[in-house]
Amino acid sequence: MDHSTPALEVVPRDLSAYRAGNTGIDYVHRFDSGTAGPHVLINALTHGNEICGMVAATHLLDNGVRPRIGTLTVSFAHVEAYEAFRHDAPFANRQLVHNLNRIWSDEWLDGPQNSPELRRARALRPVVAAADHILDIHSTSQPVAPFWVYPNFARNARAALALGALGRVGTHLVMPSGLGSGTPLIQHGRHGLDGDAAGVALVVECGQHFLRASAELATATALDFLAHFGLIEPAPRGVSAAPQRRFELLQTCMVHTPDFKFARPLIGFETFAEGELIATDGDAGEIRAPCDDCTVLMPAREPIVGREAVYLTRPIRVSA
Repeated sequence: MDHSTPALEVVPRDLSAYRAGNTGIDYVHRFDSGTAGPHVLINALTHGNEICGMVAATHLLDNGVRPRIGTLTVSFAHVEAYEAFRHDAPFANRQLVHNLNRIWSDEWLDGPQNSPELRRARALRPVVAAADHILDIHSTSQPVAPFWVYPNFARNARAALALGALGRVGTHLVMPSGLGSGTPLIQHGRHGLDGDAAGVALVVECGQHFLRASAELATATALDFLAHFGLIEPAPRGVSAAPQRRFELLQTCMVHTPDFKFARPLIGFETFAEGELIATDGDAGEIRAPCDDCTVLMPAREPIVGREAVYLTRPIRVSA
């Protein structure tokens, strides 16, 4: 497995000018159009080294993007982890203690534990709860095609397929039973419930963390998301949409021992036949494909005990 430092085409910038915001919560900015409409949250930096979201959020703020209807909130989630970035270890500041994208349950948020992530999630809780629709911007450790991630609710599928038809992000990871390793931000509160009374909540994985193309995609996708809900005018489009691909999450595999090892090098979207060996995990045993055409997503670049190793999925047909 290659652990060399990747090309750093995009690196952190000083965000201190964005700290005060206008909501009383650090790094959260809200703009109310004064006209009825949805409240949309664009959230960046749920993980400290996923820099593309920072580029998108600062673009919205620096360019004075304002909603023509409804309310726009722009949030930088985990600036404390972001500020721990080191050029010689660019993957190390994903989190400081807890994964900020796995602790959005009442059990964690109301529980006795404390950490930088829990403090920040508790501060952001009313921000997330207030939003009708959420775009949480992420990126991947490996240079794979961008994709959506969302709970398998009809409202999410409709929005993601409509946005995918624009041609930027045409691959979907659908979670029929949640993530399997904690509660992500997009399933907090009412966004984790089925029924159209709740709003749309999507993750977009924009590509490898430090590529300029990932930052450009994050910015374009944030603007597309705002346009989809009518907050801004849509940008002219001349790109033909590629076919959309959807994958159903079957299993989230965790790293249980320091001896975890993939059977072959993986970056994501490799396929396995039913029963084929994907990884071994010391005394915890083997991970084998549960079905034919088992497709792996987000294999760990460097397996760490207690964190996700890989997501096992299978392709599903896109409805006409």
